[in-house]
Amino acid sequence: MLTVLYSDRFLAHQTGRFHAERPARLQAVVEALRQVPWADQIHWQEPAGRHPVREWLTWIHDPAYLDWVEQVCAKGGGYLDGDTPVGGDSFEVALLAASAWLEGLDWVMAGRGPAFVLTRPPGHHALANEAMGFCLFGNAALTAHYALRHWEVERVAILDWDVHHGNGTQALVESHPQIAYCSLHQAPFYPGTGWHTERGPYGNVLNLPLAAGSNGEIYQRAFQDQMIPFLQAWRPAVLIISAGYDGHQDDPLASMALQPEDFGQFTQACRSVTDHLLFGLEGGYDLKGLAESVVATLAACLSFPSVGGS
Repeated sequence: MLTVLYSDRFLAHQTGRFHAERPARLQAVVEALRQVPWADQIHWQEPAGRHPVREWLTWIHDPAYLDWVEQVCAKGGGYLDGDTPVGGDSFEVALLAASAWLEGLDWVMAGRGPAFVLTRPPGHHALANEAMGFCLFGNAALTAHYALRHWEVERVAILDWDVHHGNGTQALVESHPQIAYCSLHQAPFYPGTGWHTERGPYGNVLNLPLAAGSNGEIYQRAFQDQMIPFLQAWRPAVLIISAGYDGHQDDPLASMALQPEDFGQFTQACRSVTDHLLFGLEGGYDLKGLAESVVATLAACLSFPSVGGS
């Protein structure tokens, strides 16, 4: 079985009628997964929210920032930055999303196979004291720190294939010698970071900026020539994937040329690093492209011998 962590509570993060990061994103993915021929191979897990994430988020975020986000939401919402609106429920929803990522890691580390965390709001742009690019909290960064602290693993890696560089994640983990961060992203592009010269203080950062219009063949070459060798040399106990799908050719916010099946091939490539894989949703704003790409990712996961056939 393959675990998908999801709750309808994630739909309560209200961003406004015309905002790209909207509840319909998750609804499209859920509907698509309910209809696949291998739907009986999916275990739907409601996040329990059992982790004290409000406290643990201070590992990576300034407590004053957390207080501020909570206060804005308590007053009914507003804009945390020019791109990042929140509603009255957004703070609690974001806490539940962060907890779901940790619960997904627990699932993976317990040897139950790969897991996909289907949450919003996303997190890879969030900085220590600043919301940015639709993101509130650094879910992937928090999960990496959690793996070290609570599962006592030696090394963790984060792979970010969202079309935008995860500047927040990199900033929140690069100073830790046991965490590696890797990203493939469109450049030059928002947020203007992620250059190949950014290597991290421990040689633990690998950025692979790609030109607009890059297709699956170009991505695969970057995976095989640079990304996978780097990750294999790192030898992580778990690989956390910031799974953004805005590299799809139909995405309205980017200019790449990926197809759904390319994300399945990315997933297969990750298997050469470790079978302990946790996927968490970041971007992806064309509803059809997003849903089909998540389906392709999960279909590739179901080819894992320890999970079952599709």
